[in-house]
Amino acid sequence: MSTTTPATGGRLAGRVALITGASWGIGAAVARTFAREGASVVVSPYPDAEMEALADGVVSSITDTGGRAIRVSADVTSRTQIDAVVAEAQRRFGDIDVLVTNAAWANRLPWHQITSEQWDHTHAVNLRGAFLCAQACYEGMLRRGRGSIIAVTSVTVEVGMAGLLDYVSSKAGLIGFTRALAREVGEHGIRVNAVMPGAIRTEQELALGFDEDELRTLMAQRQCLPRRGVADDLTGAFLFLASDESSFVSGQVLNVDGGWIHY
Repeated sequence: MSTTTPATGGRLAGRVALITGASWGIGAAVARTFAREGASVVVSPYPDAEMEALADGVVSSITDTGGRAIRVSADVTSRTQIDAVVAEAQRRFGDIDVLVTNAAWANRLPWHQITSEQWDHTHAVNLRGAFLCAQACYEGMLRRGRGSIIAVTSVTVEVGMAGLLDYVSSKAGLIGFTRALAREVGEHGIRVNAVMPGAIRTEQELALGFDEDELRTLMAQRQCLPRRGVADDLTGAFLFLASDESSFVSGQVLNVDGGWIHY
């Protein structure tokens, strides 16, 4: 696990960042990186005892080294709960400058076994959640006169993946969300982009039951860089999109996949 040392005058100094689904994996790595670069970070896990305990660990890893972070739980499918997260963030730190819509849900099943309830839940978490979070942060970004919204899509959109039809469809929807929203909010200094992770080894991947040995072999064959990606491999992309270094970048999808997909 990377350590978090707060930066004086870091690339996100004075910024407030909200990261959903930041209990583990990519979200947790991004939270620590943002804090190290000077941001005040709101870690928002699903309101479940296990996820909250993990999120508290992320917050402690930041605050124990002098950074600023709080945990505010929410189910991203609930407008009321998301509004409450943003209100608490504003009370503690101020308006949100950077939103990372990282919360996601997946369950592997053959497509013909996916129920309408699972389909709706997957899209509610992965796609509607991003929409609700963006709306909740919008007024604050208008007051700031700036903002960076970063969606998290998936390389499965490009390659397709059996057993994840609802997940892949929702992640494809996030690309459309990114491009359309970028058109609507750009005049206000708000940028909207997406990061497309490749086969990143995370706790969620393990929970879904993928064969790690098989994935390691497969990625060595298909990626330009023949190793498994880990969460920390993505943090530079998120930092770039959150910071002023990407001030003229909007409506884009940034692949971070070890060279699996390239055009």
